[in-house]
Amino acid sequence: MDSEKIKIGLGFILICLIWGSTWLFIRLGLESLTPLISAGIRFTLASLLVYGLMSYKKISLQTDPLSIRLYLILAFFSFAIPFGLVYWAEQFIPSGLASIIFAVMPFGVILFTRIAIPKTEIKLTQIIGVLVGFIGIVIIFSEDLTIDISNNFLGMIAVLISATMQAGIAVIVKKYGGHLNPLSMNFLPLLIAGLLMIPLAFILENSSTWKFDLIAVGSILYLAFFGTLITFTTYYWLLKRMNIVILSLSTFITPIVAVILGWLVLKEKFSFQALSGSTMVLIGILFANFNGIINYIKSKN
Repeated sequence: MDSEKIKIGLGFILICLIWGSTWLFIRLGLESLTPLISAGIRFTLASLLVYGLMSYKKISLQTDPLSIRLYLILAFFSFAIPFGLVYWAEQFIPSGLASIIFAVMPFGVILFTRIAIPKTEIKLTQIIGVLVGFIGIVIIFSEDLTIDISNNFLGMIAVLISATMQAGIAVIVKKYGGHLNPLSMNFLPLLIAGLLMIPLAFILENSSTWKFDLIAVGSILYLAFFGTLITFTTYYWLLKRMNIVILSLSTFITPIVAVILGWLVLKEKFSFQALSGSTMVLIGILFANFNGIINYIKSKN
């Protein structure tokens, strides 16, 4: 039992660290490529990596009617549309503002869980933890946060829609996807999303600006392998084993990782606001896990 808990804890840390780094690699890749082509190639390559791993581990693709419906839902509402919106919005709004807006996802998870899985218990400590963590995210980016409604509005709406979709998808997978293997759950959705976004890129974007230089290729490879194959496989594995509200709090940790990487790699400043906000996020996560921590301590006594 303890080994299972250790694996869950390590898996949670893993997705937080990698997803926190993806903001940096997306930003670097967008210096050479446009959003749709970058995301489209990322997902197509990731689907091939998933298929290769499935073949190696002899995991078959589940093709029952429910699985097919879930694949289609994931393709459009977990990958193609929400990632397309985030990539597009990153051109128009500051990454700090995007992080704050996307951090509403745990609130969406709480709401959709109450609607779709009413038997799931959502404790008051979890709600308070989410509120404290969200305030921490706002504090992290408060110093440099400027909002120009006339220029930022559409980008803000795009990120909000993306976060809401991801919250809804998490609840749908939690409720209906328990029978799916984490790898097979990724293969077709990623392939569909990638093959949809690449043709759209040729139609909607200026291909003459594309530069497949070392940075662009490196960005795609990292995002395909680590930012997609590793993280989404781990995420869906965790979704079967963790409280969905607690798991959604990973969206609070990823901005902290992004800020630290920006400080280390891009020489961005790490301010007092970032430190105090990060502390509040961690306090919020501990508060949300309060009952689990108490139960663990009791089990050791």
